[in-house]
Amino acid sequence: MTIGYWLADTRRGQEAAFMKRFAATHWTVNFPRPMMAGVVTTAADALRVDAVFYGSGDLAGLIWEAEDKWSHPLLAYETRRDFRDCSLSFRWRSGGLRKLDETHGPTLTIEGRDAGGVPRAWYVRLWNYASGGPEEAVITLDFAAMDGGYLLPDEADPVWAGDVDRMFISLVPPDYDAGDTSFAAGVEGWAELSEIGCDGAGSVLAVGDVMLPEHGLGMATGYDDCFNQTPARVVAAIHALGYRGAINHYVGMSHYFRLERAGGGLFVSLAGGVLNAPCAAWHRDFAAQAKAWDFDLIWSLSYELFDAHCWNDWKQRAENGDPALTGWSPPSTLLSPAQSGAMGYLQAVAGAFVSIGLEAGLPIRFQVGEPWWWVMPGDGRICIYDDAARVALGGTPVSIGSVWGALDSDQCDVLDAAGALLAASTAALCAHVKAIAPGAVTHLLAYLPTILDPRAPEAKRANMPVGWASPAFDVLQLEDYDWVTEGRPHLTARGVEMATARLGYPIGEQHYFSGFVLLPEQAGQWRAIVAAAQASVARGTAATFIWAMPQVCRDGFTCFAIDGEDDVQAFDDVIFPMAIGREASLAPAFSTQIVESPAGHERRSSDWADARLSYDAGPGVRSEADIATLIAFFRARRGAARGFRFSDPYADRSGAPGVAPGPLDQRLGVGDGVAAEFPLMRYYGSGEEAQARTITRPVAGSIRVAADGVEMVGGWSHAGMGVIAFDDAPDEGVVLTAGYRFDVPVRFAEDRLEINRATFAAGEAVSVPLVEIRE
Repeated sequence: MTIGYWLADTRRGQEAAFMKRFAATHWTVNFPRPMMAGVVTTAADALRVDAVFYGSGDLAGLIWEAEDKWSHPLLAYETRRDFRDCSLSFRWRSGGLRKLDETHGPTLTIEGRDAGGVPRAWYVRLWNYASGGPEEAVITLDFAAMDGGYLLPDEADPVWAGDVDRMFISLVPPDYDAGDTSFAAGVEGWAELSEIGCDGAGSVLAVGDVMLPEHGLGMATGYDDCFNQTPARVVAAIHALGYRGAINHYVGMSHYFRLERAGGGLFVSLAGGVLNAPCAAWHRDFAAQAKAWDFDLIWSLSYELFDAHCWNDWKQRAENGDPALTGWSPPSTLLSPAQSGAMGYLQAVAGAFVSIGLEAGLPIRFQVGEPWWWVMPGDGRICIYDDAARVALGGTPVSIGSVWGALDSDQCDVLDAAGALLAASTAALCAHVKAIAPGAVTHLLAYLPTILDPRAPEAKRANMPVGWASPAFDVLQLEDYDWVTEGRPHLTARGVEMATARLGYPIGEQHYFSGFVLLPEQAGQWRAIVAAAQASVARGTAATFIWAMPQVCRDGFTCFAIDGEDDVQAFDDVIFPMAIGREASLAPAFSTQIVESPAGHERRSSDWADARLSYDAGPGVRSEADIATLIAFFRARRGAARGFRFSDPYADRSGAPGVAPGPLDQRLGVGDGVAAEFPLMRYYGSGEEAQARTITRPVAGSIRVAADGVEMVGGWSHAGMGVIAFDDAPDEGVVLTAGYRFDVPVRFAEDRLEINRATFAAGEAVSVPLVEIRE
């Protein structure tokens, strides 16, 4: 199977349908930290918002946007900013919120432009359009005849809804005052909109209705990136885009927890439960939606936690006391595997999510996501020195100023001990999950660029401990998005090989995560992500996931499988029988367009930058044994269908004929501090007019590489297809050279091979035409 893709920016003839404007599935929520809110659908025409407030200024918005900013372009609803030709009605119920008839009660804010094109907002008090009581009423809003203002008609502010960007219903706690007074504890509230209806000529919107074929890939997503949408919308989109099997769902590090006040701050807490009410409601619906669409869920929980809400003694720390902080803004921190309170908290969180899965009737699959001891990215300091870790490591663990470079035996010993602590903590977490769900399948997600950083050869002692070796987990999951997006696939191949060898999980018990594109302007990285996914499929990985759904939707990433394409450029990495090929004849050819003028002058245009070679291996056939060897080789290649290596008897090395290759033979490139891969080239001639030949089939073991004239005995590898991959990008201005022997990729020129014993015995040469393959 070959994986294809394109980046869709809009629908161009793809399937579309119609939906009612204000459909329950497509509302979103937003709010300021540290409060929390979530929205779920409760029926085809109903939704519910749950919220928890921590201060008197907290406000959540239930939002409808005129432009669909969250759906994949092939699934988005049309942008229509004129709301004047429709009306919205719904039944309102609420609890724990300011009531409809109170000051700061639920208000519809409409943002857009007035009839003159001037940006502005209108504030429509829902109580003015309600029929019923302050916590249960039917509300009807006619956008062509609606007034903002608190008291009507005295304070009427006529709404012009002809150019709307978005509208939202505000939800606030009973003690809301737009101030900054902290509540002693979180205040929970909820609102339900049911019997949602939209009438009028503008009540219907076109919406994407594609259903892409299954392509064999899975989807990874995360709660921190999709908490604002309804689970129904998220799961339906994953299915529509062709993803099947399991959804790998990261529960996040910043939105699932309950908080309690201590010393002027808010910290994660188990008081009153494990998950906050909006998170619990969202995930119950998410699990139900996954079940309905025939998806499994892999519940992913990491050791990462939003720093501002993490207890200080839970944090991993460097030797000087600096906390482990990620590069996100605001930052997250890493929990210490040695801190019993932190690990007990993670076990409680894991149990809460697993219990939701059980309630939904899903088979339990649980992932420990990227557990590690943090390494400071600027200097290589490893964070194994928090108080709990110091005690667990003997009280005064040996100093490790940086894990970059060589370490002595005492430092390696403390890394081994830290690794044992990490392995024990993950084992305890998985045991807790299996105590709740005995049949749970456990997964370990390892991030290879940190664990197997070439600068830190001993770091794997702590961050890929031998205690993780099979069968500690049921499935090993690998991720390496930095290597992928930096264009360093050779490190991926090497990392997978090293992880497999160290931990002992066969490829059939591994998953691979390919992604992700951090910023919209980096959308070109999808090409490398698809190539990495393709390589994962090719090596037989049990499941390959695209990371992650928000970026897929943002960039319009659209994936499809092309069955049968694998064999288009089929190549067998075997050499043509040497004894026969040694006597071959050679015919290099170019393609030149020649136009002759009436006066006899010529204009010549070369179509090919490099000659294409043809050979006739017939002169090497000297005996009936050679004929038998040739026929067997021809049949194995299925005639012209499959390519193979051919050793050119006239040009098979980087230097002069008969001379052993040297590291200075041919130009490889010049470093720029960014590029880490350079293709082998063979130049004929000199200067700018030299003809360049790309070498894709170097002979194994023959390659030698030099930087600024000095041979490199390490720090590089052959990534395949003649590409030299450096572990670290060569510095700017470094001159790179290489020497090698090489074979030519060829195929049989015809599907027919004619050999006549009588004429061969009479001395007539056999013709065995071969033609070079462009790679």
